[in-house]
Amino acid sequence: MAVETKLTLNAQDVRSFSEAHNEPQWLTELRERALANVETLEMVKPDKTKVDSWNFFEFPEHKVEGKAITSLTELPAEVQAIVDEKQENLFIQHNNTAAYLKVSDALKAQGVIVTDIFTAVKEHSDLVQKYFMTEAVEVDEHKLTALHAALMNGGLFVYVPKDVKVEEPIQAVFYTDNEQTSLFNHVLLVADNFSEVTFVENYMSLGDAKGLVNIVEEVIVNDGAKVTFGAVDTLAEGFTSYINRRGETKRDASLDWALGLMNDGDTISENVTHLRGDGSRADAKTVVVGRGKQSQNFTTEVRNWGKSSDGQILTHAVMKDASRAIFNGIGKIEHGATKANAEQESRILMLSENARGDANPILLIDEDDVTAGHAASVGRVDELQLYYLMSRGITRANAERLVIHGFLEPVVSQLPIEAVRKQLVEVIERKVK
Repeated sequence: MAVETKLTLNAQDVRSFSEAHNEPQWLTELRERALANVETLEMVKPDKTKVDSWNFFEFPEHKVEGKAITSLTELPAEVQAIVDEKQENLFIQHNNTAAYLKVSDALKAQGVIVTDIFTAVKEHSDLVQKYFMTEAVEVDEHKLTALHAALMNGGLFVYVPKDVKVEEPIQAVFYTDNEQTSLFNHVLLVADNFSEVTFVENYMSLGDAKGLVNIVEEVIVNDGAKVTFGAVDTLAEGFTSYINRRGETKRDASLDWALGLMNDGDTISENVTHLRGDGSRADAKTVVVGRGKQSQNFTTEVRNWGKSSDGQILTHAVMKDASRAIFNGIGKIEHGATKANAEQESRILMLSENARGDANPILLIDEDDVTAGHAASVGRVDELQLYYLMSRGITRANAERLVIHGFLEPVVSQLPIEAVRKQLVEVIERKVK
């Protein structure tokens, strides 16, 4: 069955938006080509999840202005709780507006670029054009990638030059508090040869905010570079979300993902890493808590192209109420990737009779001299663990909470900013209560 596409904007709207932001000609033309292809491209097809009735194309407003601030004290309390005045490198986007940016003098002196995506395409046009939807995510993969390219209305660009090691994490907060918001956010992070950086982001919705989310994030890790990428998503029930986080690693490069996916609305999430270079590695850790009647589809894939490349996938999820989720773990070793390793583990805890979580571990091996393995389980909270805790005087409800927090700890502990770790713990507590 074909998915009907009802586009809110036309080609003239896209051109006018691009010209209003003084975008370079290459981006204006890319937007127009992408929009023209939306009608003819296939819809994304998440495994075992029917998205025909999901709204990915209609929204009230394309651009909702937020408020720029000069002090963190002007932020809502929920946002203040996850940032710190001592944070040296911080970007905040309110609705579709770059509201606050702080970059240390030390990073600026080293040539590190941290800026909103619209400033980046004007001031660093050639550098952005080199990587923007050319390596990690292609414009014409399907309807939603093309729509994203055409309607991008926010985001961030981070570039770390060769041999530069960023000691303090870079944090980005994207929050919305408007019922008209559509979030076509693009994050492009490039780590040049032998550089190192830790990046942590938060997607938050406040109040009665609701809308359409189409996020594409590209992480390019060049030869010998190392990137740690953490994220906590907490968008409310009123959001329908497509979130595509993609990584490309070159020779001896390393990319670690730590993702806390806590949205309350219907969500498609893709986290795919291509290990292009020999000796490259990726470690993708994800935690999910589903509740209510939401439907979600998560795909975590690591594809080994390089010799002696190493891909690790760990997914822990908790499902409650009448929520539904599909968890696809894919390890793919391509022909020629000798000595490669692909390992994955998916564990799902079911907290109610009406919840449903399906773990689909998939190994695709096109080379002989490799190692690979997978493990998957779906079940209830371990009664023996509960009995042990209850024998120490802990109530059953509190014992179950402790087991759940311990179950999700492997990812929570990987987030490198204390306030963000605390936020994720509080979100988990609220969702499983």
